Amino acid sequence: MEKNMKETLKKIIPSFLIDWYHFSLSLMGAILYGFPSRSIKVIGVTGTNGKTTTVDLISRILEEAGYKVASLSSIKFKIKEKEWPNSSRMTMPGRFKIKKFLREAVDSGCQYAVIEVASEGVKQYRHKFIDFKVAVFTNLTPEHIEAHKGFDNYRAAKGKFFESVKGIHVINLDDEQAEYFLKFPSAEKYVYGTKKSSPNEKWKTVKAEEVNSSFKGMDFKVKGVSFHLNLPGEFNVYNSLAAICTGLSQGIDLETAKKALEKARGVPGRMEEVVSSPFRVFIDYAFTPNALKKVYQTIKKSFNPSRLICVLGSCGGGRDKWKRPVLGGIAGEFCDKIIVTNEDPFDEDPMEIIEQVAKGSASKAEKILDRREAISSALKAAKEKDVVVITGKGCESSICLAKGKKVDWNEKEVVRQELEKLKI
Repeated sequence: MEKNMKETLKKIIPSFLIDWYHFSLSLMGAILYGFPSRSIKVIGVTGTNGKTTTVDLISRILEEAGYKVASLSSIKFKIKEKEWPNSSRMTMPGRFKIKKFLREAVDSGCQYAVIEVASEGVKQYRHKFIDFKVAVFTNLTPEHIEAHKGFDNYRAAKGKFFESVKGIHVINLDDEQAEYFLKFPSAEKYVYGTKKSSPNEKWKTVKAEEVNSSFKGMDFKVKGVSFHLNLPGEFNVYNSLAAICTGLSQGIDLETAKKALEKARGVPGRMEEVVSSPFRVFIDYAFTPNALKKVYQTIKKSFNPSRLICVLGSCGGGRDKWKRPVLGGIAGEFCDKIIVTNEDPFDEDPMEIIEQVAKGSASKAEKILDRREAISSALKAAKEKDVVVITGKGCESSICLAKGKKVDWNEKEVVRQELEKLKI
């Protein structure tokens, strides 16, 4: 009822009044908390995928260099050693909450704050009255298309963030949308990648060479310095390069970045291995086509499983319906066994969502509504040298149902409980 009321109001209230409302809240939050970003260096990370991991890696490099750091991501808030979960289910919290967080970071003596910047957050002016010193771009693929009414609008929202940051820009040169983000003026530009070389000698370039993957993680070199990541996947090389560039922009050398990155053990719910024997089980947040494909490719390449058994979270209700059969199609391409299950249906019929996802898999998918039952079925089917990958939830703490109802959920714990029942 409340959601329907909000949608109705959005349709009848002029857009300029909605923009004014969001802008005013952002200004009020800044005034209430004394414009905290004036007293701390704020780094913003935006893109479709990799934001959470990149925020974590940047924070680690800054901490390794001796700085006191706060960070805000879709999974947690952190101020120095203190951290607590981001239970709002929002990548970028509301205007008052984010300004309050920055005030607490300043009062705790932090010199840096590293923040995920979401397109919806920019659309609602949550980035306003925050003095970002650095803007980091990870990558861009279709997502939130219905909410933004097209890919160009989605990209433009990210662009508005870059346009607002006049200091340092860090950009993934290998991404198809790099040229768009490179056009925004900045005091300095850092570009990174594994393939392309910078077309502009004024831009500072960080290029990974000799990139190799194994079940132990990723290895690569930057300017002769060898890096080892305890994180699988080429996408984590890109996340690391973004973090290295950010560190260099703040005067932190490659050796310090190397020490920080080699200590990283990953972010909860992002390519997280929760079982290693008698077969491997990974959980991952991936809910976009690009992210899902990279997860499957990484597991195939790094672990060479006998079979890849996939539990596919079936795409949240009420948004981006276009991608449901696309996700099913990607699973059909990579997975030997597919189970499509419930994720966050909200006010939609969960079985209808499941049917739409399964339709893309060319009849390869089994459909199980109950997520716990789906996970149990995958574990029962797995044998030695197989890999089970469960996507769509990661470390999220709830499943969102109709009429605002939430059911507590812990994917990692459910896997362990169901595995224990099998007494393997």
